[in-house]
Amino acid sequence: MKGVCAKMYTVSLLIVYISHVAVALDNGLALKPTMGWLHWERFMCNTDCDTDPKNCISENLYMQMADVMVKEGWKEAGYEYVCIDDCWLSHQRDAQGRLQADPKRFPGGIKKLADYVHSKGLKLGIYADVGTNTCAGYPGSLGHYETDAQTFADWNVDLLKFDGCYMNWTLVGEGYVNMSKALNKTGRSILYSCEWPLYVWPFHQPNYTAIRDTCNHWRNYADVYDSWSSIKSILDWTAAHQDIIVPSAGPGGWNDPDMLVIGNFGLSHDQQESQMALWAIMAAPLLMSNDLRDICPRSKELLQNKHIIAISQDSLGKQGYRTAKVDNFEVWERPLSENQLAIAVLNKQEIGGPRGYSINTVPGWKICDPKCSVTQILPQYKELGVQTRQSKLVVLVNPSGTTLLTVTPISNNFKKIHNLHWQDMSIRDKQTTVL
Repeated sequence: MKGVCAKMYTVSLLIVYISHVAVALDNGLALKPTMGWLHWERFMCNTDCDTDPKNCISENLYMQMADVMVKEGWKEAGYEYVCIDDCWLSHQRDAQGRLQADPKRFPGGIKKLADYVHSKGLKLGIYADVGTNTCAGYPGSLGHYETDAQTFADWNVDLLKFDGCYMNWTLVGEGYVNMSKALNKTGRSILYSCEWPLYVWPFHQPNYTAIRDTCNHWRNYADVYDSWSSIKSILDWTAAHQDIIVPSAGPGGWNDPDMLVIGNFGLSHDQQESQMALWAIMAAPLLMSNDLRDICPRSKELLQNKHIIAISQDSLGKQGYRTAKVDNFEVWERPLSENQLAIAVLNKQEIGGPRGYSINTVPGWKICDPKCSVTQILPQYKELGVQTRQSKLVVLVNPSGTTLLTVTPISNNFKKIHNLHWQDMSIRDKQTTVL
């Protein structure tokens, strides 16, 4: 294999147990990873509508994004949620103790905004916090869970992002459970996006069984930034904890590595392709945080790539995982429906030019015995034809870029690979080794 040193690395290989089905929050939502747009990373807490009316957190921002999502093909591609994050609120509750939108920036109120978004065939998401205040200091929901849940239902909100600031970490889980019950009590279908494990991990390992019973997706790690170092840190954390978090993911509940920052300022196009590919492999919610009104054509094409979205939304509902790491390459694999496998090869070397990786060293490549059909999705779509277990196929991967493939076995061997319990193979001395 080109460019691979002689030193061997061993990587624990997670094996998918297809008969295992984790019990999810039973609200019928998020059967596939959520797709949409969320304001935070790009627009943050910009409330200065006097000097920056185009980019401030106001009803106009969400109405314009909804318009663009319909006009520019985002809705057709599968993106359906327009989500408000922090800083939409008034600093005071109303006379009845209910949350209210800032009257200057949201003069029509949230109900009117929801009606507008719904008229476009889209859904509206909103933000609140489990504690006394939101992270930006606006009123939190502690002591008001049922009131706030009913308020969101009355406004016809479709998704709640529930943050975890200003709350004793020992009470975070109870707070998330209570809001989940309050949402269900309203009778309205409201997708529930949690940050429960994010606020518990600094103290101990979270209870993912309880989290999955409570939430439709959940943040585990730090906020994403518009930088390659941020994307790498999220991938590193996910791989380091995959034996804990991957088994909890499936239809109705997903691990959330945070927003897609594709189309902003900090990532090269190769790095944007890497985020899109790896978020699809991780079965992550695809919540863009960018300015859809002004996005470069290449980023738009990437975000709307139907082949990547098909991997993301695959009906088998299994999260992928890192299966190999060698010589600044990482291999991530995700089992798909119809006996397919998605493979992402990430080149983490940030110097030099494209490097070759021999695909027959990928752990899951054994499904190509005796034959398989291979399609390259990234960096360019290409049918690579019928391959065998011994094929000398080498893919070139740009620095900080990713080559994304789908593999369809021409045999029944794929089923055998995914017929075991989740296990850390290193414990039983059955390592995946890459030379």
